[in-house]
Amino acid sequence: MARMYRMMGFWTAVIAVMAYVGGMQAFSLLFVGQTIMFVALGYLNLSERMYIYIFGAYLTVFFIGFTYWTTFMMTPGSGGH
Repeated sequence: MARMYRMMGFWTAVIAVMAYVGGMQAFSLLFVGQTIMFVALGYLNLSERMYIYIFGAYLTVFFIGFTYWTTFMMTPGSGGH
């Protein structure tokens, strides 16, 4: 399970680099933070149950943040402009 967290760290690092190259610095910093978190957790060698609990908490926070952002922060009908 620790390897899966290091793998998620690798892919979030790839996304962070692509976002930075694409000029999305805030998005890139968000994924750099996730990369650091995933890699650090990957080297803690926790129990599999604890890794599942941490991932469930991570998904809960993500879904709450994503729902808040799409409901209250995005402007309807702006078309990305």
